[in-house]
Amino acid sequence: MGIVVLTMKASVIEMFLVLLVTGIHSNKEMTKKIKRPKFTVPQINCDVKAGKIINPEFVVKCPAGCQDPKYHVYGTDIYASYSSVCAAAVHSGVLDNSGGRILVRKVAGQSGYKGSYANGVQSSSLPRWRESFVVSEGKPQKGVTYPSTLTYSSAKSPAAKAGETTTAYQKPSSVPGTTAQPVTLTQAPRTTPVEGTPTTLPKPSPSVDSTATSSPRPQPAGHRSQEPDLGSTITYPSSKNSPCANPGDTDLWKPGMVLLDAGFVPREELSTQSLDPMFQGDPNCKVDLSFLIDGSASIGKRRFRIQKQFLADIAQALDIGPAGPLMGVVQYGDNPATQFNLKTHMNSRDLKTAIEKITQRGGLSNVGRAISFVTKSFFSKANGNRGGAPNVAVVMVDGWPTDKVEEASRLARESGINIFFITIEGAVENEKQYVTEPNFANKAACRTNGFYSLSVQSWFSLHKTVQPLVKRICDTERLACSKTCFNSADIGFVIDGSSSVGTGNFRTVLQFVANLSKEFEISETDTRIGAVQYTYEQRLEFGFDTYSTKADILNAIKTVGYWSGGTSTGAAINFALEQLFKKSKPNKRKLMILLTDGRSYDDIRIPAMAAHHKGVITYAIGIVWAAQDELEVIATHPAKDHAFFVDEFDNLYKLVPTVIQNICTEFNSRPRN
Repeated sequence: MGIVVLTMKASVIEMFLVLLVTGIHSNKEMTKKIKRPKFTVPQINCDVKAGKIINPEFVVKCPAGCQDPKYHVYGTDIYASYSSVCAAAVHSGVLDNSGGRILVRKVAGQSGYKGSYANGVQSSSLPRWRESFVVSEGKPQKGVTYPSTLTYSSAKSPAAKAGETTTAYQKPSSVPGTTAQPVTLTQAPRTTPVEGTPTTLPKPSPSVDSTATSSPRPQPAGHRSQEPDLGSTITYPSSKNSPCANPGDTDLWKPGMVLLDAGFVPREELSTQSLDPMFQGDPNCKVDLSFLIDGSASIGKRRFRIQKQFLADIAQALDIGPAGPLMGVVQYGDNPATQFNLKTHMNSRDLKTAIEKITQRGGLSNVGRAISFVTKSFFSKANGNRGGAPNVAVVMVDGWPTDKVEEASRLARESGINIFFITIEGAVENEKQYVTEPNFANKAACRTNGFYSLSVQSWFSLHKTVQPLVKRICDTERLACSKTCFNSADIGFVIDGSSSVGTGNFRTVLQFVANLSKEFEISETDTRIGAVQYTYEQRLEFGFDTYSTKADILNAIKTVGYWSGGTSTGAAINFALEQLFKKSKPNKRKLMILLTDGRSYDDIRIPAMAAHHKGVITYAIGIVWAAQDELEVIATHPAKDHAFFVDEFDNLYKLVPTVIQNICTEFNSRPRN
């Protein structure tokens, strides 16, 4: 019996041990099954720009070959988000041309990005951009979770080519409780309008518009006082006969409409565009348009309504749409505020409805502050700026500004904005003493040829300027202040005047300089030309601010005297950087065109690197005995696009179209914010 009991105990113990071992093994298997998967590093192509990726911080793997010049980079150390992620990593030295992992972190946009040449990659300079990024070695930081798949701002991301799963970013609906629906771009049927139908402003509500018992707002000295509303009805001719009009649109003004004289922007103006089917827009008038309207207290409520009616007529005359003109409105008083931007309303009907809701802000007429605001903030990609469309700002002024506008307008013009001024009921003779800047409209407008400024004697005749203004805005061939490769640079010629050139050949070189200069739009606000001649020594022939017309520049080139001497090209580059390009304007492209007929007596490598680091795009043109290796060192990378050689002085003229084409190709490859 005892033996049986012992045998049973042994069996129980044996079973227990078997179960224990089995359980341990099962736990190990379960542990293996629930173990977290290994982090997968997303792969991207060389052409993927940081701005296309929404994730604020991520680790990616770059392929080999991203050193290629076709992958553009903007900045040094901190890069504009328009840059290729992988090419920027090579430029910064984090990667070599064989590729590998990198860590990318988004940071705030910069007011300026310096170009430089590093690690086989030439980065370009850029005045400003809305977002930046920095790159470092691809070692994930402890405690930070990085995405295994990246979120892109477009479903058609280049990263999809690498076999990566991407997520398309969708903008959330701005209306609570609704779901954003896809917008279909279709052309709505148009009906024949009834010609000659007047557009009538309603009689204002006495309870709101009466100013008899209200105390007027203090006015600046000499500025006209706030005008009481007389309650009159004003009839304007309809603008529906315009070939650009949308006949299906309804009139703006509704009987019984009440305008509140409040100093804030209604919340509804911040809403996104209607989800209804949109007009495509007139492709013959593809401009990005900003109206700066006067909301100062001095304008009065009646004039402010006339101004809004004018905007509604403009919206009616323009065929607003994604393939045509887009329009936003900024109202100014003491301070400017965006009523709606370029992408808020995508057809004339919605735009007119939004104009109807604008309320007057009050305050002074600080036009200069408003122009600065538009230059810095309005024409951005985030606000709907399309880059390829001309930027146009129409400034409406009742009387005259209460601050200075000339300097703000100059910066706007140099940023590529076509500024139109409409002055209504300007200062009369006894009021001119109060004008901060006499003749401000001509000084501030894009050109002084009358095309960009309209003077209206009375608010009641403002409607007559609708069609002339629309015609000018849509004449994209004459919008001369839009940035192009011909009107946005400071070009410094560095000319070899050594003894080996000779007097006759020197005149041939000057003719080449003149032929190149003729191609550009030259003025104080467009392209500017400067010139340096060098031998052993250097001489500033004329600076960027010496001449402001093409005729004067061509005459100055013709009268440059031949110097004769040695060939110190390195010293000449340093001299040009100090005497010419140090005085270049911040938002101008800097182009150096150096001509030489022989090998330099001094070192050219360090001066050339200094030029590249300062963002000066350098073209090296060699003649006869010039050294090809030196030309390639002097020239901006890639050398094949910036270094040229001719075997005779008389063949220089053949290079003119090639150099111009390369300058324009380089300009057109750069982003516009």
